Amino acid sequence: MFDKLFVLSQYITPQLGVSNLAGRLADNDRSPALKNRVIKWFIGRYGVDMSEAAEPNPEAYATFNDFFTRELKPGIRPLADGEKTLVSPVDGAISQLGQVTGDRVFQAKGQSFSLSELLGGEEATTAPFADGEFSTIYLSPKDYHRIHMPMAGTLRQMIHVPGKLFSVNPVTAENVPNLFARNERVVCIFDTASGPMALVLVGAMIVGSVETRWAGVVVPGRRQVTSTLYEGEQAITFDKGEEMGRFRLGSTVIVVMPKGAVSWNSNQVAGKTVRMGEAFGALA
Repeated sequence: MFDKLFVLSQYITPQLGVSNLAGRLADNDRSPALKNRVIKWFIGRYGVDMSEAAEPNPEAYATFNDFFTRELKPGIRPLADGEKTLVSPVDGAISQLGQVTGDRVFQAKGQSFSLSELLGGEEATTAPFADGEFSTIYLSPKDYHRIHMPMAGTLRQMIHVPGKLFSVNPVTAENVPNLFARNERVVCIFDTASGPMALVLVGAMIVGSVETRWAGVVVPGRRQVTSTLYEGEQAITFDKGEEMGRFRLGSTVIVVMPKGAVSWNSNQVAGKTVRMGEAFGALA
């Protein structure tokens, strides 16, 4: 009953208004005392491990968002060795992973979503990933919220797809149809040595915004799909493990690869906790 009420509440809540308010509060630097109380409460409530942070003192952060997107100590997330090793792009828990079936991606028992809709609806963008490989990783509130490259790649296109802002936790994934293809998202298409790769940064309830290294903050609320190409001098190349973006409050990352481009490691299964940089798959 609680799960049903939780999901129902998200249909009737003004998602954008709540998320915009949360974003403004998280960026507020005018009340240090309140900010410190909120951060300390958050650490205790969600069990955040501040011993891993480059700055372990909660009061040293100017805003809640600075704390939430905190940097880790150097070397604390070593990259798995191997030129053909794809690594986890984030800290989180695996929601699902496997193979795309035509245009359908498995979301949870009884639920799936459209790959084409997820990537913005353009056939040219979707075609290389038909029957491809995907992994969906959920970032909980306690997790490190910077997003890193699972393999080296050159940015080719960024697509901002406006949408809803449902929560993306396991309860919602099991009960909201087409969840990840209806939520606000930023789709990043990279060229790699193993073919194209899509990194999809999915927004959610109270996610203030998504931030990328090249475009800055991408704020929810736009009404139309927008696409930006990066060519010639605008091309941006990232090394494996390099930071490419961050969530200003948490959400989900989906990695999509062409058919046969990667084999997910057998120990990476739905429900497993992962850390950024650990071996996640073997590239063809």
